[in-house]
Amino acid sequence: MVTETHETTTPAREGRLLQPGTYAAQDIRIGDHFLTSGVTVTETHVVNFAGVSGDLYDIHLDDVAAQEAGFSGRIAHGLLGLSLADGLKTRCPVRLMGIATLGWNWAFRAPLLIGDRIHVEVEVRGLRPTRRDDRSIATLYLKVLNQRGETVQDGETLLMMQQELAPDR
Repeated sequence: MVTETHETTTPAREGRLLQPGTYAAQDIRIGDHFLTSGVTVTETHVVNFAGVSGDLYDIHLDDVAAQEAGFSGRIAHGLLGLSLADGLKTRCPVRLMGIATLGWNWAFRAPLLIGDRIHVEVEVRGLRPTRRDDRSIATLYLKVLNQRGETVQDGETLLMMQQELAPDR
């Protein structure tokens, strides 16, 4: 019997690993990236999100219904995962000088279970000026990973950022 092994390597990442600090749009480049801390998804998160959002769908609140739907137990709302990911990005020691989030293009890849611990990898995928000299728009790619390293959600967001003006302007 022949057993094959396949090694996978992660390609070298381009761009800088951003260190803790505050970054205006002029301070970042395409390819720059950082990793957030983590948060454990709790029953309290799920129940509170259900109450705030009005999304009382059974797979979020009833173990039997979730199991009948093929899950091991209740799952968190997809939008709760997105909200937690955005919160992790916002409270990260790498602080982007954001003014406003302009939109999301987001995918829910796998169930987010109560008890999962998630963190987010953030990468700058685009950067463009606006009509105003003091602002730019960054395209950020976020990948939400659970404690097993599985991608549970990912996508892009547009973040309007402060563009610090040069002192001579």
